[in-house]
Amino acid sequence: MFLSIMISIAASFVSCTTEDNNSSKETSCPELAAWKAGATVSDDEIADFGLERCFVSEHISDSVFQVMKGKSYKDNCTVPRSDLRYVKVLHRNQKGENVLGELVCNKEIAADLLDIFRELYDARYPIERMVLIDNYNAEDDPSMIDNNTSCFNFRFIAGTTKLSNHSMGKAIDINPLYNPYVKQRADGTYYVSPEEGRPYADRSKQFDYKIDHNDLCFKLFKKHGFTWGGDWTSLKDYQHFEK
Repeated sequence: MFLSIMISIAASFVSCTTEDNNSSKETSCPELAAWKAGATVSDDEIADFGLERCFVSEHISDSVFQVMKGKSYKDNCTVPRSDLRYVKVLHRNQKGENVLGELVCNKEIAADLLDIFRELYDARYPIERMVLIDNYNAEDDPSMIDNNTSCFNFRFIAGTTKLSNHSMGKAIDINPLYNPYVKQRADGTYYVSPEEGRPYADRSKQFDYKIDHNDLCFKLFKKHGFTWGGDWTSLKDYQHFEK
């Protein structure tokens, strides 16, 4: 009899803790439930869903991998799928709205990115867009022109046979349209990528989304041990942080 009572109590306790578990919490917001990256959501919807559930790192699910396969995760990709993580975060756009963000990164920097993006979100730091680069067929130019923040993309450095750190998922580009790649040619002219970012190659100007040494984004990535492409000498890659 005593044993039956104890088993009953234990079962009730398990039931209670399961019902209270944050992972079982439902939301009335379909964009949050499906994590539709790029969608805006209200403060109330986030409160209902749970703020902590909006900053998570997960193994690459079959559904996410199907989006990546043949695009950012190419047939010749040498990075094991198990080394990558799907990261979900909230970010703010220039209007201050809450936006659902997503990216794929290496598992070694997943915790760093969660910490950084949580601090940026709390500080209302503007990031315009953050969806998988596979939405752009894993092509850099259309993603950068759309000012899309992205991380993993198995590819070679432009004009070389050397793998980019993006191929390892250990480099990230933040607000790339306004923080372009800039390299001076031998004839004194400048190559700018994306070309649409040329107005923002002059870093003496002030404009939205600009990353410099006074910028919170720069400070947080440096705090977490990343290097910034804006500090490079042979060229400047103002959007780029790597570890």
